[in-house]
Amino acid sequence: MTIVNTYLNFDGKAEEAFNFYKSVFGGEFVTFQRMKDAPGMEQLPAAEKERIMHVSLPISEGYTLMASDTLPSAGHTITEGNNYHISVGADSEEETRRLFNGLSAGGKVTMPLEKMFWGALFGSFTDKFGINWMVNYELPK
Repeated sequence: MTIVNTYLNFDGKAEEAFNFYKSVFGGEFVTFQRMKDAPGMEQLPAAEKERIMHVSLPISEGYTLMASDTLPSAGHTITEGNNYHISVGADSEEETRRLFNGLSAGGKVTMPLEKMFWGALFGSFTDKFGINWMVNYELPK
């Protein structure tokens, strides 16, 4: 079964926003990672190291709200309308590749589908209609 969640982007306010969402929805964070905890982030400006790399908060059965902060030093900017992604969690590597290739056709790939340090096959793109997507498959351990 494919899982679809909303992924939000913030300009340094992900932690504040998610503490607020947690106060409203309740629950506990499943993931809460800072940029400084990811490999290869040593070169970031000090203020950006504290930004959120990934946070996830289950808000109902089968639905998780997720987010990260942008990195201005990498040229990231937030404009209303580009601060979200539809995040798809697939059941297999084959399904992940099928969804990624199908949905990104005619669009713009922003991160090629690759194996990532967090143990997943992941990629992101904007489809030909301007919708931002992320496709993720948790690799077997």
